[in-house]
Amino acid sequence: MGKPNWMTIAQMNKEEAREFIEAIRWPDGPICPHCGENGAYTLKPKEGSKRPVRPGVYKCKECRKQFTVTIGTIFEGSRIPLNKWIMAIYLMCASKKGISAHQLHRQLGITYKSAWFMCHRIRYAMTQPPLVDKLAGIVEVDETYI
Repeated sequence: MGKPNWMTIAQMNKEEAREFIEAIRWPDGPICPHCGENGAYTLKPKEGSKRPVRPGVYKCKECRKQFTVTIGTIFEGSRIPLNKWIMAIYLMCASKKGISAHQLHRQLGITYKSAWFMCHRIRYAMTQPPLVDKLAGIVEVDETYI
């Protein structure tokens, strides 16, 4: 998937959103958040099993723990679909004057409580490295090079 734009983000489903986040977080394949090893494999349900395995669940070959791409991120512990998270991040970053939780609630079709939760998690992520660091090199701001 190339660089997403407004239309591709708006049309993303849950599976595409998960694959997009995996490609950003793990460009060279999945890395275990528990032990840091890159030897992980996708879990697949056994034939005849009554318990299906969610898409995107991996198991580390070293520590044998299961994990997904959301472990250790702002998405962890949230039941909100990843496509809504990506849309919320896009809207918050693309808005010149910011966006309220009420506006996110209306645009994403989620509850106000969920929108408020997402806003706080996204704002928190923006205060953590590397986003908190000053920009370096050639920076273009509103068609102006600084």
